Amino acid sequence: MNDTAPGDRSTPHPAPETNHAHHKKKREGYRGILTAIAIIASAVIVAFCLRSFVFQPYLVDGASMETTLQNNNWLIVNKIPRTWSKITGHAYIPGRTEIVIFSENEGFALGSSGEKQLIKRIIGLPGERVVVKDGILTVYNKDQPDGFQPDKTYPYGKAITTTPGNIDVTVGTDEVFVCGDNRNNSLDSRTFGPIPAKHIVGKLSLRIFPLNKMQDF
Repeated sequence: MNDTAPGDRSTPHPAPETNHAHHKKKREGYRGILTAIAIIASAVIVAFCLRSFVFQPYLVDGASMETTLQNNNWLIVNKIPRTWSKITGHAYIPGRTEIVIFSENEGFALGSSGEKQLIKRIIGLPGERVVVKDGILTVYNKDQPDGFQPDKTYPYGKAITTTPGNIDVTVGTDEVFVCGDNRNNSLDSRTFGPIPAKHIVGKLSLRIFPLNKMQDF
């Protein structure tokens, strides 16, 4: 016979230790989720910073830089000099013959207002006079007032036989004159003139694909 009165019955409650362990497990679960979110967010921020200020992948679209670069080559662009120029407030002027990627924004080229990027080689520097005539490109400057032909002076020019066009232009301050290596199939400064140095995104550092043509520049 059960001698416990009906009114004395009650629902059992978890022991304090069990309840505490349950809440601790929930806190650890929330902490794990927040940690995962923080890691993902940090990775996104780091990737964004690297792409914006350090390195950027670039896919060649077209034949304007043949035979140096081919269509669908994957490249790595070094943006550090450009980033440093922004920090110091000085124009970034790459060296002659360096291959650069630049933005076609702000309508400076071909009336474009988009963010298309082009890849070309630096031929003329600020203050220099660039002349294209009779298939020959000649650069005049203080050191060589009688002019010289970069295509015949530097190794890249071995595959260049002629440069179509008829142009005589002086490169302005903080500007550069660019050309594609495939002179017969390149839209460059012969058409849209020198480009502002501030539109340069970075310089070619490495070709990573195809793997059998991996090369640093």
